[in-house]
Amino acid sequence: EAVAADWMLEFACYCLCRRFTEGCAAEFRRWRDVAQALINGLSEIPTHQKKTVYLCQLLIRIAKGKSLECHFENDQRISPLESALSYWALLEKEEIKLEKLHEDIHRLIQIQIVAVHMENGYFKEAAEVLERLFTDSESDKPLRVKLATIVKGKDPYVPLLQSFSYNLLINKMKSYVELFMKENETNFLIQAATKEVESKGLGARTLQNKTVKVNDGDKRTLETKQRFVQSIVLLRDMLRKLTTTTFSIFKVWVFYGCLNSLQNVKKNGDASACGRRRQRWTHKEDLELKSGIREFGVGNWAKILVHGDFNNRTSVMLKDRWRTLCRIE
Repeated sequence: EAVAADWMLEFACYCLCRRFTEGCAAEFRRWRDVAQALINGLSEIPTHQKKTVYLCQLLIRIAKGKSLECHFENDQRISPLESALSYWALLEKEEIKLEKLHEDIHRLIQIQIVAVHMENGYFKEAAEVLERLFTDSESDKPLRVKLATIVKGKDPYVPLLQSFSYNLLINKMKSYVELFMKENETNFLIQAATKEVESKGLGARTLQNKTVKVNDGDKRTLETKQRFVQSIVLLRDMLRKLTTTTFSIFKVWVFYGCLNSLQNVKKNGDASACGRRRQRWTHKEDLELKSGIREFGVGNWAKILVHGDFNNRTSVMLKDRWRTLCRIE
């Protein structure tokens, strides 16, 4: 049972990491619950599983980083990100490489703990958390002084906080998680499942394994088509078991339904992208855009996008919005 539990926890962690990098909230929550149940079942954390457990707990807290009403600790003052920082410190002790990435993520979590409190108008709490976060060491002093000045100014949109945004933290975490997944892609359950799928000879694996060069915008559309092909293969096997009359009716329904799905994918791309194009710009996003332009200059839309806290925007959207703001003003 202990060995099987190890396999399940490793697999749950891998799936949790994958959903985190994909930004799939519903699936992330599902695997969060699975991983949490497995972790809660441990009487103690085995040495070889410490990194796995710490990473699961870290991602669960990072995903709730903006929700101050969510608590993971008995002390109600501790925000999800402050709780995440303690697990990040534990992870750092388990690794001796990636020093630069560790340092960047540690600093980003610290800054965002303060920034999230300020964004919600909790300036007193931001000052209190600042005292808890930093020691009196000389290495911490420059950042501690800068953040103290920002908290006194009560402006959550100063360049420093925009340069070390929550979105940048998520992107850095994705880089770290991808490295972890690459190291653990051969865990036992994934290997066993791969052999099982290959033994059934599913035709969809041809599309899955085919090397295709795609940009970030096309990646989700490709994944949608891959899932579509898998569904068709499974449906084909099921349809063979139906009677001739039922098969004819069902075949027509599947054909038109699937054709419509493919047309929608081709015409509209990813559904979330459509929703993104229709989304109104908020006052906060306008401030983010102006702050980014002050720091990086007009035309550096990619840099502004990476360092800003925007709601599913693209570089082109930033450029168009800036033109609109210029006409309005």
